[in-house]
Amino acid sequence: MATTDRIAKLALEDGTVFTGRGFGATGTSEGEVVFNTSITGYQEILTDPSYKGQIVTMTYPLIGNYGINRLDVESRRPHVAGFVIRELAPLHSNYRADMSLAQYLAGNNIIAIQGIDTRALTRKIRITGAMRGVLSTEILDDESLVARARRSQQMLGADWVQAVKPNQPYQWAEGQGEWGLGRVERGDGLHVVALDCGAKHNILRHLTERGVKVTVLPPDTSAAEILKHKPDGVFVSNGPGDPAVLDYAVRPIQGVMGKVPIFGICLGHQLLGRAIGASTYKLKFGHRGGNQPVKNLDTGRVEITSQNHGFAVDRASLEKQGGVVTHVNLNDETVEGFRHKELPLFCVQYHPEASPGPHDAAYLFDAFVEMMKTRKPPTPGRLKALQAMRDAPAGKP
Repeated sequence: MATTDRIAKLALEDGTVFTGRGFGATGTSEGEVVFNTSITGYQEILTDPSYKGQIVTMTYPLIGNYGINRLDVESRRPHVAGFVIRELAPLHSNYRADMSLAQYLAGNNIIAIQGIDTRALTRKIRITGAMRGVLSTEILDDESLVARARRSQQMLGADWVQAVKPNQPYQWAEGQGEWGLGRVERGDGLHVVALDCGAKHNILRHLTERGVKVTVLPPDTSAAEILKHKPDGVFVSNGPGDPAVLDYAVRPIQGVMGKVPIFGICLGHQLLGRAIGASTYKLKFGHRGGNQPVKNLDTGRVEITSQNHGFAVDRASLEKQGGVVTHVNLNDETVEGFRHKELPLFCVQYHPEASPGPHDAAYLFDAFVEMMKTRKPPTPGRLKALQAMRDAPAGKP
């Protein structure tokens, strides 16, 4: 049932309670309450496995106006613990739409709330930090909801990868189709093993688009098993939760470092940092949205990036272990990317595959393909050249 006229409440662990109207599914759900500043892309956000265990608030006031289609998904189903918006569009209109947002959430058992002051909620999270919360259409007593929020699981120390990782290996062959970006660094004949901690589909599409064969394995696959596949490179994906408790995903990375080139995105960036001996820490409210400015220290250019993370790699410990910082966030100077001084290894904290978001950093997939060919980390000069190739109009050198 996708009705939108029932009372719903969102309670935070600090005692704040927001009352609005429920839509999607009915019931009660717990999670860390975070916000995303993207204007569009709610379907991709809902289906991003990195949001497992989180109640996502959209800061843009009107959501749902273009509905839901069956193609623009980043995994097989939504993973958010709940969805919070200011206003649900009463009608959706898009030639690709298959259903409304309310119908999609109801069909996937996701509880959502509209009609609350999302500006006030976002401001509270920015000041106080991300908090545990409870979203309910059935428990309407404020004290009971707040007490339950305070008893719910914290994100610090949480292993949510277990809830989203694949149980079996699989092959990925789908490219970007009509959404391809034109010229790319071809990797025909190359083979990538992707360690899936909750991988977004568009990351795998970007690899396949470049002619690369992609074999996807669970992140706890042993190094010996990974190397049996004879990969030309290993990719470590995004995913949810605290990287500090994922030793089972760090050990395989350590076992293949120096033997094959490695590229990581988001959680993969954090796991690679921990694999070389760096530490990670939790951000106050994280980076989530499609407009995060990142400076590439190798090229001097600023990229507007899509991001979704609540943890970061500690710079001092990273540099002590041979990491070279290549990207920084211009909002708070946190580490957004690094390469290793000696090993063929590099990674970024943000999402170069977008979906949703800008395509400023798609050249990093080209850099990975080139690294598999040379077995050396990309140099500043080559990154500039690959960025220039990405900037050139399709069909021109």
